[in-house]
Amino acid sequence: MKSMEEMIKAAQEAAQTVQTQMEQAQVKLDSIEVEGKAGGGLVSVKATAKGRILGVSIDESLMKAEEKGILEDLVAAAFNDARDKADAVSNEEMGKMTGGMGLPAGFKLPF
Repeated sequence: MKSMEEMIKAAQEAAQTVQTQMEQAQVKLDSIEVEGKAGGGLVSVKATAKGRILGVSIDESLMKAEEKGILEDLVAAAFNDARDKADAVSNEEMGKMTGGMGLPAGFKLPF
């Protein structure tokens, strides 16, 4: 049977491994790009899987004063679509990392 010191050391090493894996996952998520679209692609937003916005593209046909409200709604919808896609990719990547940890369903690690 292992001594208490050996068990504590093993727990500390496991915690360090998890922390290193989390840091690597965060770097990876910031390098994965997703694109949210709205209005049939007239408005698009590119973001990282971590949620950092990289760019917004708006079709010229929407650049009319009378279309301002529609444009604002489409930009918001494209941002939300990008955020949903970023969340999905993030959850998938984090699931790969935490899959072997035996965490209970719904348990979320801070990241």
